[in-house]
This record gives sequence, structure tokens and C-alpha cells, in this order.
Amino acid sequence: MINSHHAFLRSRRSIRHFRHGPIPAEALDRILNTAIYAPSAHNNQPWRFVVLVTSAAKSHLIEKLTGKFHDDMALDGVADCESQERIDRTARRINEAPVIIVLCQDLTQVNPQPDKLRRDAEILMGTQSVALAGLQLLLAAHAEGLGGTWICWPLFAPEETRQSLDLPSEWEPQAMIFLGYPAEEPEIPGRNSLESIAVYK
Repeated sequence: MINSHHAFLRSRRSIRHFRHGPIPAEALDRILNTAIYAPSAHNNQPWRFVVLVTSAAKSHLIEKLTGKFHDDMALDGVADCESQERIDRTARRINEAPVIIVLCQDLTQVNPQPDKLRRDAEILMGTQSVALAGLQLLLAAHAEGLGGTWICWPLFAPEETRQSLDLPSEWEPQAMIFLGYPAEEPEIPGRNSLESIAVYK
């Protein structure tokens, strides 16, 4: 038997289909204010949030992302019809999400280090910190009755994402979270047993 708090945490699902309609600004503010309570290395709080709510912002993102994806698929030898199908699906998902939050890492928050190994470790700690804020954001959205899904497309097109949203060069796009009121109730996905993934010493 698990208590209600754990039951709530385990009830979050990745939602890919949303009802039409906006998310109230007050709800978005609460979600983002809760997200920034995530832990971060050195308490540097390197996360930055770009909140897309307008059709214009989404259109700019679609143009840059799909252009990069098209070029990558051409290099991979993907047939034109399949490439266009993937591009159309990407554009549709962006347009259908009521709100998109782009998670970025502010590289100015990386602590100076005397060698590459330690600098790389500092950058990775920042990346982990941004990911923790992303999970906190998803749980906060769940608490508001919203659904969301984590999208990693910016990792494959960081410069294009940055250009499309006119972001500072120090902001490294790392992920996107699509948010909206759920239009689906996904089944509980399978999980590896604790015995297969945890070792007690």
C-alpha cells in the first residue's frame, strides 16, 4: 500500500494529445515558480525557460527545426515521402500543443575550471540541473491538472532553435515540454522491477 503522495507522483503520464484551449497565465506562473525550486549544482540555478504561447513563435520554431531535420534526413538517405511525413508530424505536434516551454541551460552559470575534464563535468552538472527543473515542471503541471511530454528535438538542432527564438548565445536549448489539458488517458507504461535496477550495499 502506498500513501496518497506517492500515488500522485506515480500517476503522472506523458501526454501527447491535448484539448483545445489556452492555459491560464496564473497556472503557468505557478508551474514555473514551482519548477525553480528544483535542486541545482552549487545552487547556480542555470535553467532558463522560453514559454511559447503565440502562433508566430511556434511558426518560427517549426520553420527552423523542420529545415534542419529535412537536411539531416537527406544526409541519412531517407526517402522524400518519409521525410515529408516526419516533418508534417513535427509541425502538427508543435501547432497542437497549447504551450511549449523550451528548457535552456545558461552557460554563463558554469563555474570556471582550470582544465577540460573539470569544465566538462561542470557543464554536465548544469545539464542535470536543468533536467531536474524539467521534471519539477512536469510534476507542477500535473498538480494543475495539465499534461505534458518531454521532447528532445533541440538537442539535434540547438543553433536553429536558438535562432528561431532569438535567444542569447549563452542559452543552450536542451529540451522542450509540451503542455496542455489532456485529451487522452494513457495506460501505465511498463517499469523494470526494482530488483533488476537497484543494488543495496
